[in-house]
Amino acid sequence: MILSKSRVAPAASKPSTKAQESKLPELDDFLSARDYKGAITLLEFQKKPDSEVTEEDSEHLLWLAYAYFHYGEHDKALKVYKGLLELSNENCSVYSTYIAACLYYVGKYEEAEAYALDGPASRLRTRLLFHIANKQNDETKLMEYHQQLTDSIEDQLSLAAMHFLRTHYNEATDIYKKLLLDNRDFVALNVYIALCYSKLDYYDVSLEILSVYLQAFPDSSFAVNLKACNQFKLFNGRSAEQELKVLQEHGKSLTEDSLIKHNACVFRGGENSMQVLPKLIDLIPEARLNMVVYHLRSGSVEEAINLVSSIEPGNPQEYILKAIVNAIVGQDAQNQDQIGVAQHNFNLVGGSASECDTIPGRQCMASSYFLLKQFEDVLVYLKSIKSYLSSDDRFNWNFGIALAANGDFEEAEEALLQVQDESFKEDYCYLSWLAKTYVANKKARLAWELYLRVESSDDSFNLLQLIANECYSAGAYYFSAKAFDVLERLDPNPDYWDGKRGACIGVFKNIVEGKESRELLKDIKSMLRYTSNPQVEYIIRTITKWEQGSAGF
Repeated sequence: MILSKSRVAPAASKPSTKAQESKLPELDDFLSARDYKGAITLLEFQKKPDSEVTEEDSEHLLWLAYAYFHYGEHDKALKVYKGLLELSNENCSVYSTYIAACLYYVGKYEEAEAYALDGPASRLRTRLLFHIANKQNDETKLMEYHQQLTDSIEDQLSLAAMHFLRTHYNEATDIYKKLLLDNRDFVALNVYIALCYSKLDYYDVSLEILSVYLQAFPDSSFAVNLKACNQFKLFNGRSAEQELKVLQEHGKSLTEDSLIKHNACVFRGGENSMQVLPKLIDLIPEARLNMVVYHLRSGSVEEAINLVSSIEPGNPQEYILKAIVNAIVGQDAQNQDQIGVAQHNFNLVGGSASECDTIPGRQCMASSYFLLKQFEDVLVYLKSIKSYLSSDDRFNWNFGIALAANGDFEEAEEALLQVQDESFKEDYCYLSWLAKTYVANKKARLAWELYLRVESSDDSFNLLQLIANECYSAGAYYFSAKAFDVLERLDPNPDYWDGKRGACIGVFKNIVEGKESRELLKDIKSMLRYTSNPQVEYIIRTITKWEQGSAGF
């Protein structure tokens, strides 16, 4: 369903006379230009008061309802059609079909079905019942009405729309391409094809196809908005917003179109989300999903849970959001049931025929394996989409951690260092994995410097423990000793003394073997003297004796 208001076609530039300039526009002028707002204004001006309306006024009211419907004001069209049904003295059952169409668009599917069945048998009624069955998740009826569809253009467009709604974008594209091949003047089909390619993540292809339509109709709100969405996916929100300014150049307001208001908010990284999105939740399905995203990014997990709990997943985006929320809650609470639900939902999307070859689909499969800690499989999927997301901080975060968990530390370091978001770089999870890769790549000094930049907190203490143990395991004894020394000063735990003692002896061993500079001995003895343990004097005496014995060499 296209939610943006219909486009006003540009008028041809012709010389006009004063008589023509003073002539009031006719209804046909508005309708041929698809200026439904203008048609509504004229028809409402000409409309009689309700108390005076008779059956002879039916044609006027039919055009008013038609204009309301095509302008997206389905509730107003519904009221007019119901009035016509009551007003009619003869059996005008076709009004029931029109009422059903309005009810479908306002989301009253059971009532829509009842009115549609009261209407006369027609291809319009079949198409309407076909889509109502989909909304009611009635697969039996869906197949029944599917078999009644013909090869007519209208029926094939309806079938393509159904494929699109069920995320079968390739099947929808095939139908649109065939129709366009047979009807070259149906230029709007390019928009539908471009939309399908955008959903398949072929944003550059989508832009190329969309340009055909925009050359003819550069002021189309829907087409310009789709182009902006493609730019957003390919580049950033700033370039997407630049595209929307084209509409302003054609005299259109960006604050009146609900879809554009919604997308402008997304392009700005969720700016003013709480002012814009709540008002659009019942109008644009994606508004609720983006509210969930906003709450997740702002750390308001409870609000995200409340919103997502009311969503019964029906498309990949909804399954993905449910999975993300379950994963966050499950990992925070160490709840394996929640993690299992998240893993299942990720797997459903990533394994589906319509999503398995898309970027979100492969990210879902990677996430599913990530939760199972099968990092080799995670990397298979992440490497397949790396070229598309190499500048995405979230991708580099997950890619770096998966590489490190799989033992690919050099590539892991490279990926983690590409993360630019400062809030990410201050997170303990990021710091700990980066420190681990530094140590594994024989860059223990960088791991130590990483700790020095972290403000004192539980996270800094945990990072210090990690560096102490990782450096010890990697044979980087000097920085292990420094870390254990600080730990012991903060907490006189005997385990820290054991670690420091072993690390100091390891440094001494490396110096004796010529692998470390003997200048480090001063630091080692200083660290040892902090501990009041009887073993200290023996170790220092041994080091001093070696120093004296090797002084002449």
